[in-house]
Amino acid sequence: MGQWLSWIKSNEKELLTILDNLAKKAVETSEAVVVLFSDLSNEEQVKKIHKLETEADVLTRDIFSELNKTFITPLDREDMQRIASKIDDVIDFMDGIAARVYSYKILDSPPYAKQIAEQLVLATKEVEYMISKLQRIKNPKDMIHHCRNTSDIEHVVDDLYREAIKELFESDDAIKIIKLKDIYETMETASDRCVDVADVIEDIVLKYT
Repeated sequence: MGQWLSWIKSNEKELLTILDNLAKKAVETSEAVVVLFSDLSNEEQVKKIHKLETEADVLTRDIFSELNKTFITPLDREDMQRIASKIDDVIDFMDGIAARVYSYKILDSPPYAKQIAEQLVLATKEVEYMISKLQRIKNPKDMIHHCRNTSDIEHVVDDLYREAIKELFESDDAIKIIKLKDIYETMETASDRCVDVADVIEDIVLKYT
């Protein structure tokens, strides 16, 4: 019986460790996007971001695979699936930012793009912090505070996005408008997905504490 219980414990820990590694991958990807907007001629950075996205996909598959094999999970199965999916989405959209920069042949950093990317770093760091605390929620108020921080960051991104679009539409270059609007929208969606993760974590905190 002891062995069975210890197996469950190690499996539970394994799930949260993979989830934490996925969140770390989101931080790493967001930091790589900031570097990309510092030098858009660096094609290696686009490849690096895509490599991170591929690694994140493997981690997400690992989480779903572990959840399918594990009878007892540390948190509700659906909550863990939602967190993994949403973090994977964040990374997918950040890879989408890099892919668009490359395929649209954007050579100059669009106004506000680097600022939005820096906010994405803050948002993914909030997500990573919260995921790291899921193993043992000692301070529910602190967790809720960080959930709210993620929403505050998203409001900053929304403001930057609105300013970027406003300035963009002052241009009379239709092709440029289409390309940059697509990039800005992809960045904003990545920020929205960070809030989705925070919302799931807030539900968990309220449920378990």
